Amino acid sequence: MSQKKDEAMAAIRTLLELMAGEGPADRFEAAVEEARRQGVTGTDLRVVEQSKRLVLGIQARLERRQQWSADLATLVDTASDLGSPHTVEDTLKIITRRARLLLGADVSWVTLPVADDDEGFRLHSLDGHVTMLNARLRLPKGAGLAAAVRAHRAPLWTSDYLTDDSFRHAGELDQWISAEGLHAVLVVPLGRAAGTQGTLHVADRSVRHFCADEIALVNMLAEIGGVALDRALHLDETREEMSALRERVLRAEAELADARGLAAAQGSLLDLVVDGCDPQLLVEECHLRLGAPVLLCGRHGTAIAAAGDLSEHAREEFARVAQDTALLPDPAPTFQEDGIWSVPVLAGSHHLGVLYVQAGPALADGTAELLRYAARVAAVLLSLQEGGSAVAEGQFRDELLGDLLIGVPRPREVLERRARRLGLGRDQPHVVVVARPEGDAQAHAVTRASSCARRLNGLQTTHEGDLVLLLPGTDPGAAARTVHEELSSLPGGPPTVSGSGPVPDPGSVLQGYREAARCLDAMTALGVTGTSASTHEMGFVGLLLSEQVDAERFIQSTIGAVLDYDEQRLTELIRTLDAYFDTGGSPTYAAEKLHVHPNTVARRLERIGDLIGSDWQKPERALEIQLALRISRIRRVLRERGRPAGDAAGDQDA
Repeated sequence: MSQKKDEAMAAIRTLLELMAGEGPADRFEAAVEEARRQGVTGTDLRVVEQSKRLVLGIQARLERRQQWSADLATLVDTASDLGSPHTVEDTLKIITRRARLLLGADVSWVTLPVADDDEGFRLHSLDGHVTMLNARLRLPKGAGLAAAVRAHRAPLWTSDYLTDDSFRHAGELDQWISAEGLHAVLVVPLGRAAGTQGTLHVADRSVRHFCADEIALVNMLAEIGGVALDRALHLDETREEMSALRERVLRAEAELADARGLAAAQGSLLDLVVDGCDPQLLVEECHLRLGAPVLLCGRHGTAIAAAGDLSEHAREEFARVAQDTALLPDPAPTFQEDGIWSVPVLAGSHHLGVLYVQAGPALADGTAELLRYAARVAAVLLSLQEGGSAVAEGQFRDELLGDLLIGVPRPREVLERRARRLGLGRDQPHVVVVARPEGDAQAHAVTRASSCARRLNGLQTTHEGDLVLLLPGTDPGAAARTVHEELSSLPGGPPTVSGSGPVPDPGSVLQGYREAARCLDAMTALGVTGTSASTHEMGFVGLLLSEQVDAERFIQSTIGAVLDYDEQRLTELIRTLDAYFDTGGSPTYAAEKLHVHPNTVARRLERIGDLIGSDWQKPERALEIQLALRISRIRRVLRERGRPAGDAAGDQDA
């Protein structure tokens, strides 16, 4: 009996030695079998087997602690790695790689919200995958284990994902998991903050039950990774802001350098004018500063100075463009063609010439500003060379028209003498044109109207907010259309333009202006703004607007062709018109009243249409025709009453 106990104690010592030496599990079972062969039975054998189980349990616990220590060391290493600055993508790659290695799993990945879609998520930084079905894979917000994890902020896992019906599946995700051959999936929230919506996934290609230690490890990794991810996001945002700030600084430095260069160029040009240079020297300096051929033309398109590599063809192009654009309204560079830009040389609203530069199809901001400044300097130089005569003459012309409109009585001979000095003789009739611009285009309109007046040898001024032009001619409607076409491309839209006249002498300009202004007000009231018309073209409305009622002109413009036809051919078209309107526009009743056949009335009406236009029966024309017939009838009656009785009898005898 003593020998059997000794054998049992020897077996227990063997088990302890194996535990101390971390022997394999089969060696423990071999020690128990050796005790049996040595005859250990009964209670002693049970003690040996119980000792084996205790030793194996102690060894398993030690192994778990060693594994836990190793896993904690891995977590520390991961935290150390994530402590260094990384981009968002690099941070996600570190998290998924360490998660897969930590659990010895096959695949790991992260899901994050899609930036432009509040209802979707996308897979990021997959590690261990073998298919490409995950490319641009989007997941609905409420599908998969991830939805439950985001809802409860707690880890969840399944031993076999595709066969588990405890959560809502997503078709595209299930298809990808099936293609990867995945079964067990563990999902934990990424980060501690309640606002974090990302999740960390670890999956295996076999059915697997995740233990509490594994879940705890992955959960700690996700918490560390979430903090690192937030920092990486802020770091990326900071990098973007720094990059944008760096670009703004570089742009500001470039703009400052351009501004300094522009200031130096402007100072150089101004110094030349102050020193009394000639136009050629100024143009050469412009060519040096702009690095492009430059041409300066006068107010009539004649070349004053040129600099740069100007071939014969280039000179021809400059001359052709100068001829086409001798008058420019806006003080800004305007592209013409063949890379040629034009800038008007203006002294106030007075056109002195044009500066042309062959600078290519596009202009930098600094170049455009330098062109505008060069044009202003050229205007100063030309004004000084001309002794200010052009500007003074323009001001004198505008002052004359302004004096004619203020309504203050002035000696007639003084006005006529000032008019003759400007080439406005008594033998040349003029018309008055009034233009009313729309919006904020007053400054542009003044410049263009001034150019138009100079070109047509007329006068221009601003009176009571309207542009007033006095132009040579006898047709106020044509003059109004010319001015309207000149101002039609204003920024605020085409203006409303009216004309009146002709005015026989300077003293009648105010009367003509008042008629044109009333015509302009009538056009506004009638809703025809943005067009042009004259008092003569307004029909009977123009008759009412005119201060001197010219009934004869109205009659002639309305039914004069019919009156002339009756007088020349002894027909009765006017009587037919009267009868037609008196019977309510009925050819049949008109024929009865005239005692003729209806076909005769029809032929006469056709002839009337040939004479005054086929639209004479439209309501507006018909009203004017009836008014002209009434005025003509009244004038005829009044004339007959004013004749001596003998003349009337003589006419009757004749």
